[in-house]
Amino acid sequence: MKENKVVDAQEILEKYDKENQFRVEIGKWAYVVTFLAVSLTVFHLYTGSTSVLPSQQQGAIHLGTALGIIFLLYPAKKAWRKTQKKIPWYDILLAFTAMYVAYHKIFFYDSILQSRVSGYSSLNIIISIVGVLLVLEATRRTVGLPIVIVASVAMLYAIYGNLIPTRILSHEGFALDRTMTNLWYRESGVFGTPIQISAKFIFLFLFFGVLLVNTPIGRFFNNLAFSLTGRYTGGTAKAAVVASALQGTVSGSSVGNTVATGSFTIPMMKKAGFKPEFAAATEASASTGGQIMPPMMGAAAFIMMEYLGVSYATIMLAALIPAILYFTGIFIGTHFEAKRLKILGLPKSELPVFKKIFVRDGYMIIPLLVIIVTIMSGFTPQRAALFGILSAVIVWIFNAIFRKESEFGVKRIIYVLEQGGRVALPVIAAVATAGIIAGVVSMTGLGAKFASGIIALSNGYLILALFFTMIACIVLGMGLPTTANYVVTATIAAPALINEFGIAPIAAHMFVFYFGIVADITPPVCLAAYAGAGIAKANPFKTGMTAVKLAIAAFIIPFIFIYNPILVFVDVTPVKLILGIATALIGMIGVSSAVIGYFVRDARIWERIVLFAGGLLLIIPELTTSAIGLLLITIIWFIQRRRPEEEQTIKEVVA
Repeated sequence: MKENKVVDAQEILEKYDKENQFRVEIGKWAYVVTFLAVSLTVFHLYTGSTSVLPSQQQGAIHLGTALGIIFLLYPAKKAWRKTQKKIPWYDILLAFTAMYVAYHKIFFYDSILQSRVSGYSSLNIIISIVGVLLVLEATRRTVGLPIVIVASVAMLYAIYGNLIPTRILSHEGFALDRTMTNLWYRESGVFGTPIQISAKFIFLFLFFGVLLVNTPIGRFFNNLAFSLTGRYTGGTAKAAVVASALQGTVSGSSVGNTVATGSFTIPMMKKAGFKPEFAAATEASASTGGQIMPPMMGAAAFIMMEYLGVSYATIMLAALIPAILYFTGIFIGTHFEAKRLKILGLPKSELPVFKKIFVRDGYMIIPLLVIIVTIMSGFTPQRAALFGILSAVIVWIFNAIFRKESEFGVKRIIYVLEQGGRVALPVIAAVATAGIIAGVVSMTGLGAKFASGIIALSNGYLILALFFTMIACIVLGMGLPTTANYVVTATIAAPALINEFGIAPIAAHMFVFYFGIVADITPPVCLAAYAGAGIAKANPFKTGMTAVKLAIAAFIIPFIFIYNPILVFVDVTPVKLILGIATALIGMIGVSSAVIGYFVRDARIWERIVLFAGGLLLIIPELTTSAIGLLLITIIWFIQRRRPEEEQTIKEVVA
């Protein structure tokens, strides 16, 4: 049974996660891939500890090596990954060409800097065109076509912007050679902030996650979650939420989290009595929240740190309360659904014992604690990642030698180093392509034009501007990975909210960050929900709609912290903070009960409306609105308490 689950999980990953669609057999070229991937990981460990290279040169090695591996590993068509028994000659040519055009920035670094003044040679122009095209093709193979289309349209806009009749969007237009050299050689294009942050921070944190995978930390998280929540009403679903939140601290992949945790939790939820769509939606929505769960969060959080010019500790603090509210909303939603269906918890005899878990496996959480302590102590994320990696290696060795639960040897070390390089490939390709889009925005002044368009559409009303920005983030998120989506929206949309409406910068950036993430569970393109539905054998669209209901907090909280940013630790006092958290948590009870349709009893339509309104008023961190919200929820509580359960109509119960 266990083996079948693993096979199913891998098939689902390959179907919904582009980064798992690599070639199965590559013959002797496997040694080349191993060498390049191991070299890439060792290079980042070395430069991370010494900081010996300028950011442009480090970015060139980072991107060039990744492109070489991508063309060797990922076929031009998904269907070829299992049918091709060897790497075709043209992919080998593309791999080494991609490496050369990137490394060219290192070989001729000084002359390229001089060319910015004297003008680029024909060779430099050709290299820039080839480089940009190879980045787009590598991104198509590892991430998908939508982001490539967006980047291609952006480049066409840069070149032919003078032909656009609309005055708001038109610009003078740039020649092809100028566009490509700007995107390839300047700091605002391919080798801009996103790829630099990927080279400095993101790669190291991804490798940290790879190291933790080589310990039974996933088992520890699952056992911990079931020991804490398994015996309560709907315990299997609550355990899935807790386990996914914990898994999210070491992985930023919505689909990966859904499959890794869901292959274990979804069958248990179905067995307990939850509908397949609800079980899949619970796992998908909770796994998606991993990208906003400190301390690791998603890769975009590191880019946000650089854009805002603040410490990573500041980003973590800003994300903390919204993340708590997000997972609380899902947790409460599973509780009310379990109450509605009368699903009890698991017998105590079937659950792991909390004390025994911590005595036996508690040491596995040390690397995460090291990350948190070092970041909060003022160390850079780069240094914190290195300390975390060192502690993870120690845990790995301890687990292998004394517990015999992990393999440790030369072959295993090489394998882990190789996986460190492989797991970063889609992120590197995505941020490079996002850099193209950001570079076009910088060249053309599209950000200011977008701000003008938002103001015109919203007629100066902030709520409408936020709504249009939310729609843009979700639509972009349907085709772009979260990191690329954030780069685009942080370049175009966030400045409009900050400059035109006076929104606190961290609140504006968190706003676009959140709505880029929830695209993973928002129909019609909701990959995390599709992955969960695949495991549960459920209807994908219904799963997505249910996930939206469970993750309703993600659609509400960003609007709240825009209007009152104490939830992201802006202009905060201890009293305001405590009051804001307390009322927001109670508010999530009202909102969750409204979307599920159950509070003390099955809720009638008008009761759900009142519960939703009351919950919304409580989430707003204002004393008057919170008092009104609390009164509304209390009234419904008394009404439902007085209504005998047997008086529920059959129609209400079925609904």
